[in-house]
Amino acid sequence: MSALKAVSLEQKAELDKYFKTENSRSADYCFGNIYMWDKRFNQSVAVCGDRLITLLHRRGERFFAFPVGGGSIVPAFELMESISRENGEKLKISGVCREHFELVNEAFPDKFALIDDRDYADYLYDVTKLASFAGKHLHAKRNYCNRFEAAHEWCFEPLTRANIPDCKAMLTKWLSQSEDRLDDDIEYELDAINRCFESFEALGLEGGALYAEGEIIGFTVGEVISRDTFCIHFEKAFSDIDGAYPMVCREMARQIIKEHPYIHYVNREDDMGNPSLRKSKLSYKPETLLEKFILCEK
Repeated sequence: MSALKAVSLEQKAELDKYFKTENSRSADYCFGNIYMWDKRFNQSVAVCGDRLITLLHRRGERFFAFPVGGGSIVPAFELMESISRENGEKLKISGVCREHFELVNEAFPDKFALIDDRDYADYLYDVTKLASFAGKHLHAKRNYCNRFEAAHEWCFEPLTRANIPDCKAMLTKWLSQSEDRLDDDIEYELDAINRCFESFEALGLEGGALYAEGEIIGFTVGEVISRDTFCIHFEKAFSDIDGAYPMVCREMARQIIKEHPYIHYVNREDDMGNPSLRKSKLSYKPETLLEKFILCEK
């Protein structure tokens, strides 16, 4: 266990090179998510050869993330297996994508069982479609935006240190609107958002804030995670204002295209098995689901 260290902001520069080498569209493999959600997943990391090992805790169980980076996966798997044995457990690896199958099968034929992890599959969208909501499948979102624009004096501003206080104030009001949001999940999310705001520049994050009649009604935060993918970490808006959520989504997509013309996909992360969140994410018509799997020793 001595090889593993708690996650800290100072590790970003060192660990980013492993995520860059991996070049994954998965939301799991970027430093921002690991750092911001550390309270929920209680993670620790170690470098083994040319790969990064991450131990995490999910719903009371211990998992390793797939070891990202380059080169052979064997040393990393052997270390993860050794740590698991020390704790009387079999090795379990989460966040495994299809692109990892060949590496695992080549190194460890018939050693692992594969379990679909649908609740943690990421939703990938074409950024140009989100920027316009063109086509019949997205006409409802387009109509929401049209009605919003007709009803409000509005603007969408890039997120900066100057308007982060507005976002914090809006988040407080958003929370007060529904008591059922005050559960363990939202407490973890609030901690992640606070970490995001505290270290916004150091984490290399980007975002935007939606204003109507001079008052903030929504915001969003994300980052570039691969050569063609931008990941949205947080998106909040007042649901009682028709069109607020589609407007935040659309305007952020337009900002991404302007700032990062090479980006093709927007990863809007998983739904964690939440039925209403799943319905919402599907309503934006993803190009594909980035499937996730769990590897367990047979």
